[in-house]
Amino acid sequence: MRLVSAEPTFKEVTLSAPSSAALSLAAKTIRVLTADAVQAAGIGHLGLPLGCAELGALLYAEVLRHDPLDPSWPDRDRFVLSAGHGSMLLYSLLHLSGYALELAEIRRFRQLGSKTPGHPEWGVTPGVETTTGPLGQGLANGVGMALSERMLAQRLGPELVDHRTYVLASDGDLMEGVASEAASLAGHLGLGRLTVLYDDNGITIDGPTSRAFSEDVARRFEAYGWQIQRADGHSFDELRSALSAARASEEAPQLILCRTEIGRGSAVAGQAKAHGSPGDEVLRGVRERLEWTHPPFVVPEEARGVFAENASRGRRQREAWQQRLEKARGDAARAELLDALYGRKLPENLEDLLPAFSASTSAATRAASGQVINALAPSVPGLVGGSADLAGSNNTTQSGESFVEREQFGGRNLAFGVREHGMAAAVNGMALHGGLRPYVATFLVFSDYLRPALRLSALMRQPVIYILTHDSIFVGEDGPTHQPVEHVAALRTIPNLEVWRPADAQETAYAWIEALRRDTGPTALVLSRQSLPGLEGVTQDGVCAGAYVLVREPDAERLDLVLVATGSEVHLATAAAHELNASGHSVRVVSLPCLERLLAMDAEARDDLLPRDVPRLGIEAGVEQGLAPVLGRADAFHGLSSFGESAPYEDLAEHFGLTPSAVLEHAKAILARG
Repeated sequence: MRLVSAEPTFKEVTLSAPSSAALSLAAKTIRVLTADAVQAAGIGHLGLPLGCAELGALLYAEVLRHDPLDPSWPDRDRFVLSAGHGSMLLYSLLHLSGYALELAEIRRFRQLGSKTPGHPEWGVTPGVETTTGPLGQGLANGVGMALSERMLAQRLGPELVDHRTYVLASDGDLMEGVASEAASLAGHLGLGRLTVLYDDNGITIDGPTSRAFSEDVARRFEAYGWQIQRADGHSFDELRSALSAARASEEAPQLILCRTEIGRGSAVAGQAKAHGSPGDEVLRGVRERLEWTHPPFVVPEEARGVFAENASRGRRQREAWQQRLEKARGDAARAELLDALYGRKLPENLEDLLPAFSASTSAATRAASGQVINALAPSVPGLVGGSADLAGSNNTTQSGESFVEREQFGGRNLAFGVREHGMAAAVNGMALHGGLRPYVATFLVFSDYLRPALRLSALMRQPVIYILTHDSIFVGEDGPTHQPVEHVAALRTIPNLEVWRPADAQETAYAWIEALRRDTGPTALVLSRQSLPGLEGVTQDGVCAGAYVLVREPDAERLDLVLVATGSEVHLATAAAHELNASGHSVRVVSLPCLERLLAMDAEARDDLLPRDVPRLGIEAGVEQGLAPVLGRADAFHGLSSFGESAPYEDLAEHFGLTPSAVLEHAKAILARG
């Protein structure tokens, strides 16, 4: 195992260095600002900002290539605070570096509407690269950012893409399984521009890590394929040496184990109580121990000056990059590619590029999705993605395109292995990085494995596309462990996630169009394993609205019943409606590919589609909660209230009453009640 401390075996890279006295002042300022903010809020995490003050000061004063005047500069280095509970470290650094984060916002730490929430949030605070707090997620985001950098450098060249990703991770981050999944993938791909700084302080909320965590982290990461270094986290010289060595190597991702003291500079340094809110007495004592004489929230100008030179250097680097960008844009083909990648510009004729589906097309919607991907991908160069070892079943592979591999980042297909959680967290990082439009896939039943990352996609408004196939008990013989029952309902509870469950190939194609055009949040495409016949009456406008009349009631003056269905069950509804209407009833079928779009309609349009005084029967091969928003107390539901069974899917349909005849009998019972 290669362990580097004072004498790294890598080629050194010289980093400009403020004096040790200046860096020490910066670290002291971070500690006092943290204590002031936590004391003013009455709550907050003290330990990490105090323990990692030297590390943070060195990164922002010397190492990071960034420009506080342009936080979204595409070729900046990325810094991810995976241990998001230590948010005051990041807020202090952003303020001192000159980002648009005023001291007034530091005073309002953790208050309603402030730019300094309890955990960093993307889109709220300038300079925050991702929303962190759920441990392990930030590290996995960093893997996705580093992967995007390599893929874009292959496409655009090092003159436009030449940056690095740094992650500060805690003991808790490294205990979480998602971090292990992502770190394994990073090592496999050899993402040598990724550096993780491990805040190795031996303390968690409940006490010493030795109570539950005794593995050799260095050896674990070496087994993943990472290069390992060690440094005293309070020594500028050792940290500088380790970071310089990391920058000199691009063979593998870097893990620097930084031995630190949690809560350094406070009366509870090295103790578990330093992690959270230690109380006013301890917070006041930080100033005394550090011999700080300035009033609360007063920052000496010389502390800001420590960061000024690196910020100025970053501005010059950004300006030089912009000149190279303008030169590149002089080539029409490169300009078009840049617009497609960084501007997420889509062809205006997306609809014309779709496969020729019609009412005569019979296909599993997962197969139709695969055809759509391959039809659109040549015209959407940023579209990249893959599956958690189920590409053949999820139909996610782009034909004629290679898979991304170590030192071969020009491909568009991604193999994530059996790592659902790490996959979803990594593509959040890819989406946040910009330049690529990722999609990922697995079976719907395994959406539980990636749900925490999917939730963060929605919270951060990232347009990740989730392809979730094998969408019901019609998975068949694999049985209830693989048959999703509650999963569609569960997904629909996530704010800002659009869940699409198309009923045939045409609806699938239009759902894909909407997913690509959506840039304010993620989309889940819930797709069938089994083949479904084409439907008459599918329209793009109807599908894009989220719900539309597929079968119109024969009597324009009378509406007896509305059948509302999604996915494969739309076919049950249409069969039942045709028989009912042939026998003198006046029944409407509403196809509901996207409940969220229906709920976003204005009340008049929704009431026109689903009149309040007309009974409804909701039909879905899942639990009732999935359609609850469209079912009133007097309305009925036809679906499941239990787990599935292991059997051929045709037998399961009969057993659970998911057949046209069963829906027909249920509808007749409602009509009989008047």
